[in-house]
Amino acid sequence: MPLVRTDSMQDIDFTLRRQFGKKSFRPQQREIINATLEGKDVFVQAATSFGKSLCFQLPAVIDHGITIVISPLLSLMMDQVKALRNSNIDARTLNSNTPFAERDHIMKDLGTGHPLTRLLYVTPELCSGSYFRERLELVHRQKELARIAVDEAHCISEWGHDFRKDFKRLSWFRERFPDVPIMCLTATANEQVRNDILTTLGINGPNLKAFTMSAFRPNLHLEVRFTSDQTDDRYDDFVSWLKGVYERRGKPDRKPELDEMGERVENVSGIIYTTSRDECESLAASLRSHDIAARPFHAKLTNQDKERTLQKWIRNEVGYDIIVATTAFGMGIDKDDVRFVVHWRLPKSFEGYYQEAGRAGRDGKASCCFLYYSREDRDRVCGMIVKDNTSGDRRDKGGEANKRARMESHEALVRYCEDTGGCRHAAITKYFGEKEVPKCDFACDWHKDREGLKRRWREGLASEEWVCTQREEGAFGDCYYSE
Repeated sequence: MPLVRTDSMQDIDFTLRRQFGKKSFRPQQREIINATLEGKDVFVQAATSFGKSLCFQLPAVIDHGITIVISPLLSLMMDQVKALRNSNIDARTLNSNTPFAERDHIMKDLGTGHPLTRLLYVTPELCSGSYFRERLELVHRQKELARIAVDEAHCISEWGHDFRKDFKRLSWFRERFPDVPIMCLTATANEQVRNDILTTLGINGPNLKAFTMSAFRPNLHLEVRFTSDQTDDRYDDFVSWLKGVYERRGKPDRKPELDEMGERVENVSGIIYTTSRDECESLAASLRSHDIAARPFHAKLTNQDKERTLQKWIRNEVGYDIIVATTAFGMGIDKDDVRFVVHWRLPKSFEGYYQEAGRAGRDGKASCCFLYYSREDRDRVCGMIVKDNTSGDRRDKGGEANKRARMESHEALVRYCEDTGGCRHAAITKYFGEKEVPKCDFACDWHKDREGLKRRWREGLASEEWVCTQREEGAFGDCYYSE
């Protein structure tokens, strides 16, 4: 039988305040946590801003036994473990970067059958190893295995944009531990991907409680800004926009309010997503030369540099207002006051775009998300996906279904960018299978200025004929993307 504490329901508000320093739950968090504590299998699909990790972290603090958290993202695991340990919660991670002494401690802790660790973050690859599985079987025999939590669960499905083969092997948990509850969480899954997740994990039975929240984020202003290789006007356009924001914040009717709150005029926190380390570095340097406090963040920086930059940005320190990052940045970062997210170039997938844009405005306040779209970048990304799909060494390479899914996701994002005939928010919710059309209160470029949007589309993009000619001449052979 699942491990359920009879007094757990009265503990959750106290635990929320004491261990996590939060005053109240966001909508649906309480219901999800209660279902988890009741021993239900739980499926959660919610936007990036929802706070999904709390839904398995808080029950792990209250419940008896250990919670195994499976995640494909090393940086996210390490960030969450650090935050939990700072809150005096015994959380650890076991992955390829774990030092030998820590690995030995974790394995010995599991080997007792009565581990002191409350949350253990592991990679899906580790879950396939016989030694780790033997340790979990010992913990289970002692009735100390509280639950399995699968984060980024869309990676299970070949129909998803980020399929990983090792996620498919997680079906072992239900086969081996049929009485242990499983929770799976994702921000991006259509109906086909959701069904694949539930079937693979074996949780599509009567014990399942599913929570699917709308993808609609009414406080985000969504905009596509059209450009081309020839005009290459991203930089001037962005600097002009941001300087305009600074100017409005510095006006006599606004600045006293900022002074009272202890906010600097230039403290407009944001993220700019680029697609290569070189562009990340050069863009951050150019912005600093125009007195805009931007810092680079990518995989080649030292851990010390990344940690320092991240913490100063989170604390809104002078000189760290904007992060210019590759797509490796942002997962699981707890910063509510991000006022804008800019995609400097076209992302690879619709889901990736939605997740990254969703890091703006987690506090519910108005925030801007705009994407610079060019047809040249469209063709570059398409070429990259084709090359990636045909290469022999792509990590966790999926079958034909996954190849089609990745290309279809890219094509859907292109249609979203090229569309001048409808609401951006409606396009997003429709993509994720929602039937109800969201009430967009002038929170996208189409609702704000329909005719202006069409004019900018006509004037801002390179013609299809010109792009076709450039493609035939091999102009889009360079690969921009790197972490």
